[in-house]
Amino acid sequence: MRIGFGYDVHRFALERPLILGGVTVPFKEGLAGHSDADVLLHAIIDALLGAASLGDIGMHFPPDNPAYKDISSLTLLAHTAEVLREKNYILSNVDSTIVCEAPKLKDHIPAMRGNIARTLSCPQDLINIKATTEERLGFTGRGEGMATYAVVLIEEITRP
Repeated sequence: MRIGFGYDVHRFALERPLILGGVTVPFKEGLAGHSDADVLLHAIIDALLGAASLGDIGMHFPPDNPAYKDISSLTLLAHTAEVLREKNYILSNVDSTIVCEAPKLKDHIPAMRGNIARTLSCPQDLINIKATTEERLGFTGRGEGMATYAVVLIEEITRP
C-alpha cells in the first residue's frame, strides 16, 4: 500500500465558471488557471501521482502546453487513473478537504463524489470530500481563492 498527498490552490477570477470535482458550482467567480482550474481534482491527481512515485500534475500536464488550455480536469483525472492502472495500482480511498469561505459546498459534494468515482471506476464510498473555512484568516479566509488538500491510498496488485 502507498499513500499520496496532494495540495492545490487557485486564485478567484471573474468571468470564469467555478468548477469543483467536475461540477459547475453557481458563484460570482471561478478559479484562475490554464485548465478549468478544478482545485479539488488537481489535488487528487497530485496525490495519486505522488502515491505511485510518478511526479506531479505539472510534469504530466504542463501549464504551458496549449493542449491543456481550458481542459476538463475530469479528463486529466481519467488519464491519471489509466497511468496508475498501467502500473498495476488500484485505489483504496481518497480523502479530501476544500478550503474556502464561500460558496457553501455541501449540496454539491454528492455530485462531485459521483463524478470522481465514475472517472476512477470505483465505488462512490471510496471518495470522501469535506469543505471547511479558515474563519476569515489567510488568503482563503479573505476570499482571494481556494485551496484543497487530498490524501489517497493505493494498492499494488500483482497480475498472474
